This record gives sequence, structure tokens and C-alpha cells, in this order.
Amino acid sequence: MEAATSLWITSAIIVGVTLLIYVGLIKLGGRFVARLQSRSPGSASRVATLWVMVRRVILVVVFVLALLMILDLWGFGLSPFIAVGTVAAAAIGFGAQDVVKDLLAGFFILAEDQYHIGDTVTIAGTSGTVQDIQFRVTVLRDLEGNVHYVPNGQITVTSNFTSLYAQPVIDVGIAYGADLDRAMEVLLDVLQALADDPAWTERIIEPPELLGVEELADSAVILRARLTTQADERWAVRREALGRIKKRFDAEGIEIPFPHIKVFQAEG
Repeated sequence: MEAATSLWITSAIIVGVTLLIYVGLIKLGGRFVARLQSRSPGSASRVATLWVMVRRVILVVVFVLALLMILDLWGFGLSPFIAVGTVAAAAIGFGAQDVVKDLLAGFFILAEDQYHIGDTVTIAGTSGTVQDIQFRVTVLRDLEGNVHYVPNGQITVTSNFTSLYAQPVIDVGIAYGADLDRAMEVLLDVLQALADDPAWTERIIEPPELLGVEELADSAVILRARLTTQADERWAVRREALGRIKKRFDAEGIEIPFPHIKVFQAEG
């Protein structure tokens, strides 16, 4: 009876020490991560993403070691567990190749800094903001709030829309009868006014570019301009630019045409 009580007490001590070790490592790691983020703000997102993965590895390793210690304490031989584990690992290796592929892909995603938590990406044909990067899947939340779980092994091409900077392209059509030079002057003036606006100047990091005539379309001459913005501000800046262009073109009498259909009624 006393031996069983002693074993229970020892097991409880092991569990308690394990929890203390885990919490201590997490606290120390969290402080280290916070220090790295303060020293290098540009890599803060990457550090945070890596820390999430490291925490999970620490959790698994610490608790597996604690479980093995408790089993050994209670007299369970570890050799059968190791043998069974080896066989199970081999079976899993043959039967779960996709899982292994997902794990390896997830590792290289982090190692190569392809994207991290908070980025807006398109992967495996799915677009959204990265909510989490797990061992096997990447979790995305799209514009409508839907959550998508994308297996890392299915990611062959990654498009990261929030890396360093963005260059939203502004295409505007004007009527063939409009004054081309005046329309381009007004377009550039609108974009420059946007860049100089105190509410937007920090989001636009370089002067606007007027690229000129992009296309002679069926019903319009397409003018193209480009802005260079902070990576995650591209959509807001583009929407604001288009709204201002529409209002200014209306005020200047510059027509933004749309396709017309003429219907002829046959006589008789």
C-alpha cells in the first residue's frame, strides 16, 4: 500500500515538474522572442510564427519524456513500447506519405520565410489571411470570414500579397473623343494629390507613376498608372484612388465610357 502511494506521489511530482519545466521554457522563450521582435521589428511576424511552431514541439517533447518516465517508474518495460513504436512508425511512413509530405512542406515554408501569420496569400487556389501555420496545414480566413485548411503538401505556388511593398495598378478608360493629354494630366494630378494627403501619405511610399496608354479597347482608350504602397494597404489605396478619379473626371467633363448596344428595328 505504501509502495503504491509512493509511486502515485512520485508520478504526481514528475507531472508537476514537467508542467513547471514547460511553463518555464515558454516564459523564457516568450521573453527571448519579445526581445528579438523589439530589436528587429521588420522580422517580428516571422519570429512570432516560428515561436508558435517551437512551442508545439516543446510541448510534445516534454510530455512524451514525462510519460516515459512515469511508465518506467511503474515498472512497465520500455522495450516493447520502443519496438511497437518502431513498427508503427514504419507502417505510418508507408501509409501516410501525404502526411509526411505535408510536414516537410510546412518545415520549408517556415525555413524559407515564404509567409507567416498575418500575411495575405493565395495558396493551392485559395486566398485569405494566414491565421495559423500548423505542422500539417496552413489555416486561412478569407474576406467573407470563411476558414480554409490547406494541407502544406498541396502548396506548389505561393503568392504573398503582403511582403515588403505592393504596386497596385490603376487602369482607367476614357472616350476616344476625349483630350488624351488632358486626361493623363488629370489622372496624375489626382494620384499625386492622394499621395500628398496627410491621411494617405504614409501608406504611399513612392511618387505615383503614369505609365501612359495601355490599350486601345473597343469602346475606350485605357490609361495605366501605378502606385507603390505599404504591402497591406494596396486595396485601401486603390479603392480610394478609383473613387477620387471618378469624381475628378466627372468634374472635368472627361467621359469614362461603357459599352453601348444599339438595337435596330426592322421595318415591316
